[in-house]
Amino acid sequence: MSETTLKGMTWDHPRGYEPLVAASREWARLTGTAIEWERRSLQAFETHPVEDLARAYDLVVIDHPHVGIAAQSGALLPFAGGDADAAAGSVGGSYESYAWDGRQWALPIDAAAQVQAWVPGRLPTPLRDWGSVLRHAEAGGIGLPLRAPHSLMSLMTLCGLMGLELCPAPRVLFPDAAAVAVKRLYALAERAAPGAAESDPIAVLEAMARADSPLVAAPLIYGYVSYAQDGFRPVRLAFADLAPWQVSAPRGSVLGGTGIAVSRLGRDPEGAMAFARWLASGPVQTGIVAANGGQPAHAQAWADIPTNAATSDFYRATRATLDHAWIRPRHAGYMPFQDEASGLILAAIARQMPAESLVSTLNRAFAASVP
Repeated sequence: MSETTLKGMTWDHPRGYEPLVAASREWARLTGTAIEWERRSLQAFETHPVEDLARAYDLVVIDHPHVGIAAQSGALLPFAGGDADAAAGSVGGSYESYAWDGRQWALPIDAAAQVQAWVPGRLPTPLRDWGSVLRHAEAGGIGLPLRAPHSLMSLMTLCGLMGLELCPAPRVLFPDAAAVAVKRLYALAERAAPGAAESDPIAVLEAMARADSPLVAAPLIYGYVSYAQDGFRPVRLAFADLAPWQVSAPRGSVLGGTGIAVSRLGRDPEGAMAFARWLASGPVQTGIVAANGGQPAHAQAWADIPTNAATSDFYRATRATLDHAWIRPRHAGYMPFQDEASGLILAAIARQMPAESLVSTLNRAFAASVP
């Protein structure tokens, strides 16, 4: 048995680190290889270059828009032959999202997309249509995270709910009809609870979970299973598929989640690769990740009856949205564009910039990001 100690980097939320700590404990028992995990804030996780982390850590938890630039940097070790179990068990496009240039650069360990969060007791059911969303927003009951990159994520999801195809042509992100989605985002931002521009999903969910909160729902927010568990916060939240807008299916939500990648520069790349494959497998995703506060990416866990029972049906209630979610661009220039575009949208909301002008501005920025 090995006596190697590996180092990993993940993101600073119980969902991001507790399942990894639990899995690493079991891995050490099975193999003798210890893994120590450090963590970064959600904002740093979403923006820090993967190639820098790969120089310092053996295992790096990433999100899929980093894949293009990470592959280009040569800092990650691809998974030779992919991984059949993770591919077969992929929730939506989670597995596909880490494939780039013919190789698999990470395996999905956490699946997420923008869904709907709501508060049982404050609402009888999830919001079923956008008329209800806007009515509750007028009454001060809607939370909306718009801090970068979530203003861009919400605009993309609204386009999906219109049935629009994003990236309809090379170097074009939004079709002209996206101006309608921009106007819907303006209307929602104007009516949402104060502080939307400074709030990420965790901030909104924390606010919703207070006993004295006026918030009843967040119609565009990344799902966090932790808040659907009894005792995590004073008020338990529930999650549901997105409310439809112009198409009946909840299609076009922006895929999120995380994958585990292996540094080419690490102390034991072969051992790190073995742990990553084990962690992404159906039994571990169900028996360890889901059982320790994680949000697994394997369909075996999403269909598991005890896993759903422990989370108020979080997985079954949002699965359709995940299965119809959209994979963001992953080219090397995308991440700087995502940050720039989010700022452009927030500035446009503040000034009520003409929707058509914002679409043109975003498309120019996107075109400049494409190699």
